[in-house]
Amino acid sequence: MIETAVYLAFILVLSIFLGFEVISKVPSTLHTPLMSGSNAISGITLIGALTAAGTGARGGIVIVLGVLSVALATINVVGGYLVTDRMLAMFRRKEPKRP
Repeated sequence: MIETAVYLAFILVLSIFLGFEVISKVPSTLHTPLMSGSNAISGITLIGALTAAGTGARGGIVIVLGVLSVALATINVVGGYLVTDRMLAMFRRKEPKRP
């Protein structure tokens, strides 16, 4: 049991470090396409969270964690698409003001 927790903690720390290193190397021109791709992955996370919330037979803590994960994944998806839309709006041509 303890060994499993140590392995999981090691994987978590390693993935945080790796994610930070990968994201810090992304040029600004690729940021918007990368955001769109990560939003799609967050949508898959939302489906997994809905599945976890729907398995209420395992106990109350599973339902609580499932609902929390659904809420956080939804915020992540919606916020990501709003940020992506705002970034793409910066590249649209502005119409000249009429006198």
